[in-house]
Amino acid sequence: MSKGLVVVTGGGGFIGGNLVAYLKEKGYSSIRAVDLKPLDHWYQRFDDVENLSLDLNDKKNCEVAAKGAADVYNLAANMGGMGFIEQNKALCMLSVLINTHMLMAARQFNVGRFFYSSSACVYNGDLQHTTDDGEKFVPPALKEGDAYPALPEDGYGWEKLFSERMCRHYAEDFGLYARVARFHNVYGPWGTWFGGREKVPAAICRKVIEAKISGKHEIEIWGSGHQTRSFMYIDDCVKGIDLIMNSDIEEPINLGSSEAVSINQLVDIVEDIAGIKLHRNYKLDAPKGVNGRNSDNTLIQEYLGWEPNIALRTGMEKTYAWIYDQYRLREQGAAGVVQEMEHFLVD
Repeated sequence: MSKGLVVVTGGGGFIGGNLVAYLKEKGYSSIRAVDLKPLDHWYQRFDDVENLSLDLNDKKNCEVAAKGAADVYNLAANMGGMGFIEQNKALCMLSVLINTHMLMAARQFNVGRFFYSSSACVYNGDLQHTTDDGEKFVPPALKEGDAYPALPEDGYGWEKLFSERMCRHYAEDFGLYARVARFHNVYGPWGTWFGGREKVPAAICRKVIEAKISGKHEIEIWGSGHQTRSFMYIDDCVKGIDLIMNSDIEEPINLGSSEAVSINQLVDIVEDIAGIKLHRNYKLDAPKGVNGRNSDNTLIQEYLGWEPNIALRTGMEKTYAWIYDQYRLREQGAAGVVQEMEHFLVD
C-alpha cells in the first residue's frame, strides 16, 4: 500500500468514484480525486478526500493533479455506451491528451506508480465475431496478443491503444512504473443510467423499469440481440485495479469477466429480476458494436491466481435495485418541480 498521496483521475465518474471508495476502505488516508464535472455532478464525493474539478485535457491542470502524488490512477476519459462512442469519435480520440499530459506530469513530479485504464475496444475488430454452435452464439475469448495487428474500435479504441503504447514507452525510456488493464464492460451502482452515455446493463435495467412502471410491456433492443459480451461487476473491477497496480505485470492485461452472454440473455436476466416479460422491438440500424467479445483470463490467472468472479445475475440484481431507486427518486423530483410550479401559478 502506498503511504503517500494517491490521485484518482475521473474520480467523479462511475469507476473512479467506486475506486476512491475502495481505497478509503482499504485505509488510504491521503486521496485526491479529480474530474471535469462540477463537484455537485459527481456520482460519489467524499468530504475527507481532496476533490478537484479540473479539465485534464489541459497540461497545466494535469500538473496540478499530479503534484505531490505517490500513485496516479488515470481513469479520466471521454466515453460512454456504444451509441456515444460511435457518434463521438473525435471527442473520444481527444482523450489522448489526458493520458499524455498525465504521463508528462507524472514524470515531472517523480510519481512512483502510474495506472492506466484501457479497454477491450483495443482488440482487432476482425476477430470479434460470434459463431453459432447450433444452440447458442459463442463469442471469441480475446487474448492480450489479439490487439495486434491493430484494428481497434474506431476513435475510442485507437485512443486507448495509443495511450497503452505511451505508458509502455514511458516505462522503457524514463523508468516509470506503469500498469495497464483492459476493462471489459464494467457495470454496477453509482454510474450513468440515462442520458445517452450509459452502458448496456444500465440501459436495459432502465428500460425494463420504465416498461414495468408505465405498464407498456415492450423494450427496444439495439441490433439483433445476438451480440455477445462479458460484463464485469464494479467490485471485481476495483479489486482487479488494486491487484494489478501492486503486481509485477508490466504488459497490458485483461480485466474482465469470462461469463459471456448475448444481449437477449442479459434482457432475460433483467426481466426475471423485475418479474416481467416484455415484447422485444429490435432496432437493427442502431449502433451495436462488434458481434462478439469475451475476456480470456488465462494471463491474469497465471499472474494473480484470481479473476473477476462475481456472477452476472448477482451483480445485475444489485444494479437493478440501485437504478430502480434512482428512477423513483428522479420521478419524485420531477413531480416536486411540477407541484411547485402549479403552486406558484395558483398563487
